[in-house]
Amino acid sequence: MDSRERVRRTLEFDHPDRIPRDLWVLPWARLNHPSELAAIERDFPWDTVCPPVEYSKPPRSEGDRHAAGTSRDEWGCAFTSIQDGAIGEVKDPLIKDWETDGAEYKFPVELLTFDRELVNRFCRVNTLHVRAGFAAHPFERLQYLRGSENLYLDLAARAEGFLPFLARLHAFNCELLEEWAKTEVDALSMLDDWGAQNALLISPKTWRELFKPLYRDYVAIAHDHGKQMFMHSDGYIVDIYEDLIEIGVDALNSQVFCMGWENLERFRGRITFWGEMDRQHLLPHATVEEIRAAVASFNRHLYQNGGVIAQCEFGLLARPENVRAALEAWDEGLGTVGDQQ
Repeated sequence: MDSRERVRRTLEFDHPDRIPRDLWVLPWARLNHPSELAAIERDFPWDTVCPPVEYSKPPRSEGDRHAAGTSRDEWGCAFTSIQDGAIGEVKDPLIKDWETDGAEYKFPVELLTFDRELVNRFCRVNTLHVRAGFAAHPFERLQYLRGSENLYLDLAARAEGFLPFLARLHAFNCELLEEWAKTEVDALSMLDDWGAQNALLISPKTWRELFKPLYRDYVAIAHDHGKQMFMHSDGYIVDIYEDLIEIGVDALNSQVFCMGWENLERFRGRITFWGEMDRQHLLPHATVEEIRAAVASFNRHLYQNGGVIAQCEFGLLARPENVRAALEAWDEGLGTVGDQQ
């Protein structure tokens, strides 16, 4: 069974030969554990990846977002980082008010000039499952452009000019996703960190009113073109899991250890849990035995003839032996009791 088939059968709860792998590597890991990382990448090759992306009109980015100092992304947002290996924060947002700065803001149309044939060739020569090289993230993009504190106030007050800008942003995201959906990738992506440690960052009512319709459109674009939809969202997001299942998200990357098995078991067999291994406590601090026990619990509560992708992040302070132990335990299928009916 090749990787593309393995992931497809995982998403369809159709008895994959093993749990697919997906390791997210932050530059911090390459800087601090290069030899251990190289060995992990050799021993546990990924099943799902993103393709190389090149543009005929390169976007307007500057600097390295993972290096200490200031960098600027393709949208013009300036990020300040205090250490190498990690992304910083936006301290001086571009949009001071929606009616003037928002109305005049120019979207990075250069992102539409990505090389389609390069993407398609990558998909054809690989048996890997391939996700699009663009992910729609309206909530985070609004924070980068406006600043988080300002945006929360705007959401509460429905600031003048905010909703028209949101509509423009959504239209641009849809255009980008449509273009990626025309390529030979297997899946599209979207992401937004919606959770704090124990609750959503905004009320579920506001989320359903303003953001759920956007995600519904993104999923529809994917499915209309025969693609799957993968989504990432950090934090405690139990309150919107049912909504994400309803609109058709195929795989969800979320912090399951933050939310608890008792809150997630009811979604088993209805959505694929795209990881993740706990990076707050376990990856940096646990023993190898505790990591293996955590994987066994993950599978025992959430695996059902598939529905689990072995995803973890080799990021800040993660111990390489724990990353390896997690991937080994998932390879062994710890906690899965054969195929459940």
